[in-house]
Amino acid sequence: MRVEDKKRSLTVAPFKCAWGEEFRFVEAGRGCIAFEASAQNDVTLVFREQPGSQHYHYKMDSSRHYAVILGSHRNKRLKIEVDGRTVVDEAGVGLCRSSSFQSYWISIYDGLISIGQGRHPNNNVLFQWLDPDPNRNVQYVGLSSWDKHVGYRNISVLPSAPQNSIRWSQIEYAYAERHGEGDHAKNEESKDGCEQRVIADFLESWDFSDAMFVIGSERKVVPAHKIVLAASGEFDFISMSGTAIELPSFSYPVLHSLLEYIYTGSTQIAEWQLDSLLELSLQFKVKPLVKRCEEMLDCFTKMDNDLSESSRKLEVSSSGSKAHQVDYFPFKAPVSVQKIKQFLASGEHSDINIFVSGQGFVAKAHKLVLSLWSMPFAKMFTNGMKESSAPNVFFEDASAEAFSLLLQFMYSGELKVDNRYITPALVQLLLLSDQFGITVLQFECCKRIMEFLSEDTVCSVLQAVSSIPSCKLLEEMCKQNFATHFDYCTTACTDFVLLDEATFKDILQQGDMTVTSEEKVLDAILTWCMEACETFYWSSVDKLLSTSTPEQLFGERLTAINTLLPFVRFPLMPPSLLQRMEKSNLAKHIQLFRQLVAEAIEFSNAGAWMMMTNKCERFLHRRSSYRELQYISDGDNNGVIYYAGTSFGKHQWINPVLAKNITVTASSPNSRYTDPKALVSKSYQGTCFAGPRDEDGKKCSWWMVDIGQDHQLMCNYYTVRQDGSTAFMRSWVLQGSMDGENWTSLIVNEDERAICQPGQFASWPITGPAALLPFRFFRLALTGPTTSNTWNLCICFLELYGYFR
Repeated sequence: MRVEDKKRSLTVAPFKCAWGEEFRFVEAGRGCIAFEASAQNDVTLVFREQPGSQHYHYKMDSSRHYAVILGSHRNKRLKIEVDGRTVVDEAGVGLCRSSSFQSYWISIYDGLISIGQGRHPNNNVLFQWLDPDPNRNVQYVGLSSWDKHVGYRNISVLPSAPQNSIRWSQIEYAYAERHGEGDHAKNEESKDGCEQRVIADFLESWDFSDAMFVIGSERKVVPAHKIVLAASGEFDFISMSGTAIELPSFSYPVLHSLLEYIYTGSTQIAEWQLDSLLELSLQFKVKPLVKRCEEMLDCFTKMDNDLSESSRKLEVSSSGSKAHQVDYFPFKAPVSVQKIKQFLASGEHSDINIFVSGQGFVAKAHKLVLSLWSMPFAKMFTNGMKESSAPNVFFEDASAEAFSLLLQFMYSGELKVDNRYITPALVQLLLLSDQFGITVLQFECCKRIMEFLSEDTVCSVLQAVSSIPSCKLLEEMCKQNFATHFDYCTTACTDFVLLDEATFKDILQQGDMTVTSEEKVLDAILTWCMEACETFYWSSVDKLLSTSTPEQLFGERLTAINTLLPFVRFPLMPPSLLQRMEKSNLAKHIQLFRQLVAEAIEFSNAGAWMMMTNKCERFLHRRSSYRELQYISDGDNNGVIYYAGTSFGKHQWINPVLAKNITVTASSPNSRYTDPKALVSKSYQGTCFAGPRDEDGKKCSWWMVDIGQDHQLMCNYYTVRQDGSTAFMRSWVLQGSMDGENWTSLIVNEDERAICQPGQFASWPITGPAALLPFRFFRLALTGPTTSNTWNLCICFLELYGYFR
């Protein structure tokens, strides 16, 4: 495979697959890839949890993956494969057999695979399929082929939105295909709703004209624009009589044809005037027109036609310029894009100076160029106000860097920012593009920001876009990103307190909100209501309320507390914490807080029955925050300990203790029969036990598992296996902890007689509020002697299930 240019274009050879960090979803299990492909058949995209080799083909992939094949069976079918097994095989949905590039997008959102045509996700959907057992860890995209080369270009990896989200089509923009070839660019998206003007609108217009021609003996005056003329040929403005170019020997129709060709790229001329048009274009060195006139004259000469008397109109048009990379650029051939860019750098022919208040001079610019892109600029320069005639214009509330980027885009049609980062200037550029109505730049900014959005930048972006109606998709993506990284976004800094109430409320309502504990949600709400410049914990706020009133503490945002507090899922908090809250100053001063805590305590006391019957969100754990590891049968491979043995889905299973993915300890020292590796091994151990020890004057025996500093499990099922002995446990407890010191009982077994044979498996569900609490440490401990009247905990296998992160 070979890289063709810098625009994310590549050619993939048969039976190869291209991978790269740039082809990676920001969020595992959720992402979209938009691309153009040129192929005769079989455009194949592979979605994996980790990148593969460039020399591997998806058919040889043994790890979990999706494969989407556009144009399978010699361009007759659409196929979707899961782990090499065909799950979709549909006729008539495929890539058209064509050597030209066509646009496609493929989106994955929690197992929902959507495939469509065009540049914009969720538009022109061809097919959708929902995986009943979704792989929520796919993150890397491989661009592959079958038995023929496939060309890919304009590849963008974007966030994926659920089907009920606001679609790309709701972003108004004017966007034409980059690197367009043939007529396909004209047939796709048009400039609907865009007020952008083109240079042809200013042909022989006095608006912004700074040059004129005096033509013929009648001395007809024709206006023009220096920047347009200078970018098309060589016009001697220095020797002009004042601001006029005298052309006494030419007629107006010839000059009109010259200017029309320059401003529009084509014109018509009477056959008998073709020589004069050639002479005039030679005088001003408009080279494309010179070449075209010479070609036409040469053709007539070969045909021995007499042009002297014919008044038939000839069409003279530009053959186009490959230098213009985007169709929405207002200048067309023969105007030189390179020269237009140089005029911004040099300030030559400028008629306006741009200043940003507080930051000084920005650039010498041209009213014509600014007005071509922006109707607000055009109105500013033609409304008769002071900006219409003043040589300087000042802008408030903008950065000089962002304004420079704006001008560079206007003069080049390219957004020149570092692709790897979302800088403050890029966010400010988005605001400027909205302010001046440059919808195509607004779309480019949105696309860049969505592609590289991170938890470090989401707050600043969200503050900016919440006021822009046409950026609703970006706003929605920001809210999802914030909710997914809620802990980080509310503790790394306090910029989130600058968000308005409606935006913050929407984040709290996100179904995908990820938090390590509901205390974090409460802390964030109280910090936001205080508009604090540092993070406050609820206990700190509680102390402040002993000397201050809620009105003093929360000010104008006091009323927001009653709106936001219901989004805290108090029933998920430990009972001991709820009891502290029940006696707090917060409960004393804020009635709704007191009611919600009381409701949670009632839930805790009611246990599993209330959990089963109450469907209110406050009583449900945040499922989307965790990977579900579901118990199927005794000794299955679905638990967290087995998952840790695969390095959490990255490779084949090895003992997780040896891989150092988890840590297992026992109440007695390690020995031949007290071996941490044996407890998590898939092999049966005849003798495996944790011996007794004294703790606080009491005898106890336990096995403890630490699933790792970066992981948590809400445990709802567990399995043990008796070793080869007949010392069966009868009374024990399974406990969870976040720090390995303070323990919460998940399930207590008293006189449990389920285990009655050596080597027997046994499993138990965990219900009630404890099943909704995340823990890092888990401990299985005897609370009474075994049937052999010993305190040896004789199990050779332990597995835990639930919601893992």
